[in-house]
Amino acid sequence: MPSPARRPRRRLSQPREQVLAAAMATIAAEGLDGLTMAGLGREVGMSSGHILYYFGTKDELLLQTLQWSEEQLGAERRAALSRRVPPRERLDALIDLYLPDGHLDPRWTLWLEVWNRSRNADDAARQRQLDLELAWHRDLAALVVEGISQGAFRTVDAERFATRTRALLDGFGTHLVVGLPGTDREQVRAHVRDFLDESLSLPPG
Repeated sequence: MPSPARRPRRRLSQPREQVLAAAMATIAAEGLDGLTMAGLGREVGMSSGHILYYFGTKDELLLQTLQWSEEQLGAERRAALSRRVPPRERLDALIDLYLPDGHLDPRWTLWLEVWNRSRNADDAARQRQLDLELAWHRDLAALVVEGISQGAFRTVDAERFATRTRALLDGFGTHLVVGLPGTDREQVRAHVRDFLDESLSLPPG
């Protein structure tokens, strides 16, 4: 569930997208504790009341900010997956985009906060969160199917593999973003590479 705080490459529509971009930038610079309606309003030249008019609650603001961030990242993911390189190279690129950059990675910090708050969310909000997860799942499963068809990967159940891989990445990603002692990004990448090799490498001969 790649860098989250990357600046958008397209023109922002006013005012909703401007607020979302500012919220993400604030999280990157100051963390979630620094994100307040009043502070965000000052950043974009709006009152906190106007922001509440667009988003209703802080929970909704956070969820829409996460969706906006994932849209930016989705463009990078699609570009990586469309490269004319072997499936395994594209798979490694997808994994790099998925994992947090490290401790306090803003996109992952936001992701954890949204999921924590979702304990009290309604079904519609939960479905929107699930849609974010499924975008990664579909791309991962499709890439595995492609690799199998090209003879680059051994035959596996692509859906099952994608589910297990995302769970592995979510666990390691959480360790990274909370700064669990003894865990760094290179160690995590090595563990994930081992898992991919064990799961997908063709048998000798």
